[in-house]
Amino acid sequence: MPRILTSQTSESELTEHNAKMFGSPKERLDFYRREIQYETSILANRTDAYLAAQSFLVIAFASSMGNLNPEWGKLFTLAVPPFLALLGLLSSLNAWPGIRAAYDIIDHWYFKQSQLLRSEPLMGLAYDESPLFSERESTHKGYRKALLFSVRTPWIFATFWILLGFWGVYIQVA
Repeated sequence: MPRILTSQTSESELTEHNAKMFGSPKERLDFYRREIQYETSILANRTDAYLAAQSFLVIAFASSMGNLNPEWGKLFTLAVPPFLALLGLLSSLNAWPGIRAAYDIIDHWYFKQSQLLRSEPLMGLAYDESPLFSERESTHKGYRKALLFSVRTPWIFATFWILLGFWGVYIQVA
C-alpha cells in the first residue's frame, strides 16, 4: 500500500493555523463550551427517550402480570411478561452505545478545554477567577459525576429486566 510522505508541520505554522481558525484562546474556549453543551443536550435527550421507553415497558409489564382472565390469563402472564422483559433488556443494550458515545465525546471536549486552560496561563487565571467557572468543573472527576446517571441507567435497567423476567416466570411456574 503506497504511503504519502508529508513534511512535518512546524509549531509556528500550527499556531498561525489556530489563530486563523479561532482567533483567540477565548474563542476556542467558547467553541469547546458550545460543543460540551451541545453534546450534553444530546445525552440528555437520549437519556430522556430511553427512560420514557423504559417506563412504558414497566407499565406494560405490570399490567400484563395483573391479567386475571380465567380462560387465557395464565398462559398470557406466562408468555407476555418475559417477552416484555426481553424487550426491555434489548432496549437497554441498544441504548448503551449511543449514551456511551455521547459521554465519550463530552469527555473529549472537556479534555480539550482543560488542555487549553493549562496551555494558556492567562486564560487559566481568568478562568479560575471567574465566579461562573471553577477548577472542579474542568477536572475529570467533576463532570463525570454529573454524567454517571445517564451512563449507569442502561445497566441498571438491564439488570432490572433480567431479574424481573426471571421473577415473572418463577411466580407463574411455582
